[in-house]
Amino acid sequence: MNYFANKRREEDNMTDETKREKFVRLAEKRTNRIIDQLELLGNLSNTSAYEYTSTDVNKMFKAIEETLNETKRKFSKQGKKSISKFTLD
Repeated sequence: MNYFANKRREEDNMTDETKREKFVRLAEKRTNRIIDQLELLGNLSNTSAYEYTSTDVNKMFKAIEETLNETKRKFSKQGKKSISKFTLD
């Protein structure tokens, strides 16, 4: 079977998904993608390749923690404030 036939079959199966199945599929995919990105971020700690200050690190983790807390709030239905993009400037 070729790529497009497989893709079409996957899409057909997704239309039969329950809300729970869709949540599980997407939550696993998105959570694993976030974990992978955090591991890549951790690679920036290599002082042989990068230079940074403790202020830079504190800003990075503050932005991550704020976004994580805001996302948690969305799941507890306490609010849906928009999240701003991170910058070191």
